[in-house]
Amino acid sequence: MVKQRSELLFLYDVQWANPNGDPVDGNKPRIDEETGKNIVTDVRLKRTIRDYLYEYRGQEIFVREIAQDDEYIQDAKARAEDFLVQDGKKLEKSKLNLSEMKKIINDEVLRQCIDVRLFGVTLPIEKSSKEKGSITHTGPVQFKMGQSLHRVKLEYIKGTGAFASGGQMTQKTFREEYVLPYSLIAFYGVINEIAARSTRLTEEDVELLVEAMWEGTKNLISRSKVGHVPRLLLRVVYQEPHFHIGELDQYISLHTEKAEEEIRDVQDYVLDVSRLIEVLAREKEKIANIELRQDERLVCSEQLADRLRQEGIVVDIRS
Repeated sequence: MVKQRSELLFLYDVQWANPNGDPVDGNKPRIDEETGKNIVTDVRLKRTIRDYLYEYRGQEIFVREIAQDDEYIQDAKARAEDFLVQDGKKLEKSKLNLSEMKKIINDEVLRQCIDVRLFGVTLPIEKSSKEKGSITHTGPVQFKMGQSLHRVKLEYIKGTGAFASGGQMTQKTFREEYVLPYSLIAFYGVINEIAARSTRLTEEDVELLVEAMWEGTKNLISRSKVGHVPRLLLRVVYQEPHFHIGELDQYISLHTEKAEEEIRDVQDYVLDVSRLIEVLAREKEKIANIELRQDERLVCSEQLADRLRQEGIVVDIRS
């Protein structure tokens, strides 16, 4: 079981891709109109994590698209009933009361589904139209909305498709899309040891989470997503009970000689980590250790691992 609070700071970039389309705005990349910065929802990051854990690590996840026999997509109630099992055998609702159903489903979902242990869930449970209930678990892992560390430029691209627009037509179809030439996106998250008790989150689950953030981002290999590269992942593990610094993403910034919208590569800037080092050093007595993973092409204002170690902080370099 997870017993220590920790914080996550995750940076990744995209080139000529759409990191997170807005379905109510023509699937354009999300941009804050006030700041000109790219926004990525926490839901998008969680989808990346879930897909990696399920497809690459063979972990069961609760939130996934499942087609039923009638080809309709399974709803949450039906998905919950997938876990009405005991000793590997499916149980009949008619032989159970609502309380028994809730306990069995809850225990099985928490045992089997890593995404529920990480992110929580609301399980709708229905024995009949008159007997309904739900179980809610608050996720121990919570992310803020991701945001680019600089203003971005939206590019409109139009091209021809591979096929004609209809039978006996000589003209090919046209396609159009919006992409960002470049965006360096920062996500901040907290792993809450108190909520971890409810979902039975383990340290092994957290190790898989951190792996999925990095490797899952690298494996976003689709037409709209290819070009994602993880650049920095920091996990700060605390020994002080119920303590965390908070807002680690606010202690980093970019220094560049270009206009921010003209950035096109990770080596067009330096990531200033001086304030991050300062705040971590100030709270070092409350920190158990820091796990660090950094892409070799990312240039920081200071050598993170060396400077943190000089401040007396234990740093575990992950490869």
